[in-house]
Amino acid sequence: MSKVSESDVHDACQVIVNNSKSKAPNYAINYAKVGITMSGHELYVQCLYILNNITHWRGEDAKAVRETLKVFVKDYRR
Repeated sequence: MSKVSESDVHDACQVIVNNSKSKAPNYAINYAKVGITMSGHELYVQCLYILNNITHWRGEDAKAVRETLKVFVKDYRR
């Protein structure tokens, strides 16, 4: 995956929120709701929290969200 923008991260957070009826982890939903409004370093830290709380979430949506957040975190550290 190429560079990920903050807008991409916000979209990924929205996917988590939209999957609240499935087995998406409870804490991740709340972190994602707040993450939608964040930017910069705050968003980077929030992504770390979200990633930590979606480790057991499975499926295509989960895979895409996890990849987006991982790329954002990796790029942000550079």
